[in-house]
Amino acid sequence: MYKLSVLILIASISGVFSLVASADSSNTFNRMLKPQAPANLPPAEDGLHDPDNPGTHMLQPPKEAFEGLVKAKWGNKVDWIKSIKTKKISPRHNASDAAPKPIIMNLNIVRQVKGSMPDVVFPHDRHTLLLACSNCHTGIFIPQKGANQMSMAAIMLGESCGKCHGAVAFPITTSTCKLCHSKPKAKNSVLKRSVTGS
Repeated sequence: MYKLSVLILIASISGVFSLVASADSSNTFNRMLKPQAPANLPPAEDGLHDPDNPGTHMLQPPKEAFEGLVKAKWGNKVDWIKSIKTKKISPRHNASDAAPKPIIMNLNIVRQVKGSMPDVVFPHDRHTLLLACSNCHTGIFIPQKGANQMSMAAIMLGESCGKCHGAVAFPITTSTCKLCHSKPKAKNSVLKRSVTGS
């Protein structure tokens, strides 16, 4: 009986691993994530707009709107920062007035992370090139040190940074870790943390 149970367990585990190995999406390892929808569907098919509303069919399809912009492998398939820097687009920062220019904040926030993973650097300049401060503060982030609890699990489920990353900005995958985790720790800092227990 014991041998049979072990064989069934091994068969179950190998079946799970073969399913995971054959998955298309890099995020399928996390059972809580929804499967990634196809990018840039026409508005009537995107699940956001009402297909019965005649106005929905008047909207320009994203694939047509994004034609000519710098391509990316993630999100909605547009590298917005490179598209701005190469002058493919010039975002308006006020819906009713084209004159206001963005207030680009040259400030990097460094978040220390536990373990040996490099610390996270949040570059305000790239974000404020596209977004007004009010897009994130205070609805998503409280602009105060220590006020925002974050975890990779929460981000991957669409909270905090995950509000944009994975939707319109680069997704959270094993190949994009270093885009945020970009500040190497001092050589002795990981050793000190593990020795002192902090």
